[in-house]
Amino acid sequence: MNDLSTRPYLVRAIYEWCVDGGLTPYLAVSINERTFVPQAYVRDGQITLSLGASAVRDLQMGNDFITCSARFGGVPFDIVVPLDAVAGIFAKETGQGLVFQPGDMPPPEAEPPKRPQLKIVK
Repeated sequence: MNDLSTRPYLVRAIYEWCVDGGLTPYLAVSINERTFVPQAYVRDGQITLSLGASAVRDLQMGNDFITCSARFGGVPFDIVVPLDAVAGIFAKETGQGLVFQPGDMPPPEAEPPKRPQLKIVK
């Protein structure tokens, strides 16, 4: 039996469908201990992130983690989202996409990618 989750493949498919259709992909994330996002933007244990080309840089969508750089309030932040924390992915303009059931994907065995330390230059 294959224990490989379909979630990373479905997330990438909906992302590509959005991009191909000129839509803005949004990622709904349930925060857990391996999720690195700016905490000031987390509401009720969740955050919604735009994955549009104008919103993120260096987007990597692997089988265990989604990583990218984004600006929040003009401040750059390195985002790390484990795939088991992805609650859904949808098009901002239409709301069409996929919602995932909690717990249908085991937590990644891999460690989250190392976040570079941001230096504030005065």
